[in-house]
Amino acid sequence: MTFVAREVREYMAMLGFRTFEEMVGHSERLEMRRAIDHWKAHSLDFSRILFQPQVPKTTGRTCQITQEHKIELSLDSTTLIPLCKPALERGEKVEAELPVHNTNRVVATSLGSEVTRRYGAAGLPEDTIELHFRGSAGQSFGAFVPKGVTLTLEGDANDYLGKGLSGGKIVLFPPREATFVAEENVITGNVAFYGATSGEAYIRGMAGERFGVRNSGVSAVVEGVGDHGCEYMTGGRVAVIGKTGRNFAAGMSGGIAYVLDESGEGGAAGGGFERVCNKEMVQLFTLSDPGEIAEIRRLLERHVEYTASPRARALLDEWDTTVSRFIRVVPNDYRRVLEAQARMREKGLSEEEAEMAAFDENVMDARRVAGN
Repeated sequence: MTFVAREVREYMAMLGFRTFEEMVGHSERLEMRRAIDHWKAHSLDFSRILFQPQVPKTTGRTCQITQEHKIELSLDSTTLIPLCKPALERGEKVEAELPVHNTNRVVATSLGSEVTRRYGAAGLPEDTIELHFRGSAGQSFGAFVPKGVTLTLEGDANDYLGKGLSGGKIVLFPPREATFVAEENVITGNVAFYGATSGEAYIRGMAGERFGVRNSGVSAVVEGVGDHGCEYMTGGRVAVIGKTGRNFAAGMSGGIAYVLDESGEGGAAGGGFERVCNKEMVQLFTLSDPGEIAEIRRLLERHVEYTASPRARALLDEWDTTVSRFIRVVPNDYRRVLEAQARMREKGLSEEEAEMAAFDENVMDARRVAGN
């Protein structure tokens, strides 16, 4: 970064500027390329965008008023952090029930920051802090929450639920008095668990578009997703026990998704899910490995435990039939690495050695380079 800063200073000196504030607004220093060899660019004219109006020197061209974020008025600052002081200071268990409104954004993020500041990446023991909210949560409910913090939301949530989840647990289900069928209704918005790295999530109801985009380690159960589910996912496990939108698994390079085929055609050889799945980087398989079957059963059992989901309970009651309906979505590279790791372990290598050896074997694999 030192070299970058030095080069920037050199360019600024060439242009006659000492500070960034001096540079702001001087579009006359920009030169437009008048001949770009592309037909789309031939008719582009930026002169009106770069036009400099005549204004008095007293007119501000840089930031004149600092922004007031009012973080001190957030739910975390006024309520959650003071409430959770026993956990933050002494590691004691804290439980509470609170109302939440859609004006409360990034609920528990500052609280999570306090946990990480004191206890590092390891966080606290599971469920040290258990907060039960009722109402409609604003954007980014539970963003970046670390291990030891469990958030239960009885109601619904806006976009970016669990963004960057970092070891915490999020449970979402409809209000107890709700009469609608959860798996047929959207309970959280778009881009849930964007960039999440670890933790658990149990969603009784449908999520919007781009569920689990860039998820790299969270295990989640959801009862339906919109378009582009598990887009660019690189790790973790996602079980979808309801309807799935278009373009599922686009750009997915890691992790595994388990999708219940709702078409009734079953299996990985032509069900309705196959028509909405983007298979450019993934392949579809039936669920057959005993270890994976047990893992998915545990996920659904926990889903029932936390959300009282009738949908998941019915699937567990008909478990043999349910297993045959699951489609296993596995990225091509990820599958080859898992298979290579298994071979290396059979040769007597440790877990860490097997991972490195599998990576070295796969990195130059011709199939990987070809994208197959």
